[in-house]
Amino acid sequence: MTIFTNNFIYCSFLNRAALITDGDIIGADRSVAWPWRVCTVQQVEDFKTVLRILPLWTATIFLSIALGVQINFTILQALVMDRAVARFTIPAGSMVVRCFIAVVVFLGLFDRILHPLWRRVTRHDPTPLQRIGAGHVITIVSMHAHGEEGDPTWVSPLSVMWLLLPFALSGAGEALHFPGQVTLYYQEFPPSLKNTATGMVAMIVALGFYLSTALIGIVRQATALYKYQNVGK
Repeated sequence: MTIFTNNFIYCSFLNRAALITDGDIIGADRSVAWPWRVCTVQQVEDFKTVLRILPLWTATIFLSIALGVQINFTILQALVMDRAVARFTIPAGSMVVRCFIAVVVFLGLFDRILHPLWRRVTRHDPTPLQRIGAGHVITIVSMHAHGEEGDPTWVSPLSVMWLLLPFALSGAGEALHFPGQVTLYYQEFPPSLKNTATGMVAMIVALGFYLSTALIGIVRQATALYKYQNVGK
């Protein structure tokens, strides 16, 4: 019995798509007259499984939007922070690489240390939903902002190395919730949709980054319009 057995009972009305009426059958061989209107039971069950996953999948898209915005604005933040380390100046664009490094490090940390420790303490493995929930919480905590309004030449006295902490948290969150989602989808989907599990996670990332770019564009236009309307007031 899956974890979604008691949810989305309303999906039962979809069973009607697999019902064959007298008008759908013609000929002595009992062939279906309108095959595009009648689904197989397997097709109906596959569609119902996808519907059960959609709320969680959609919620993660919003989280990916926040990650995309964070990456874009972190580069802008790095440009107005002290990027000098000894005699070397850290490129602002390279700060994004720290997030990817954090994902790799925490994947190994969870697999080799934290996962066995969890199993030893609780006597069972963490469920995919627990991993997704913990990853979402850590990712939300990693969101940050710093700046000074109205002064485009302002430079923060803080070192750019302070951005490593939110990137480390963001990488830890991604190392939890993205693999957790792949595991959850793979467990819940029927055999005919197993290969779709990884594809759905890739769509989350793609949609999140595309929508984050659109969101930034909307905010910039709204901000420019607001400033134009308030010039001289």
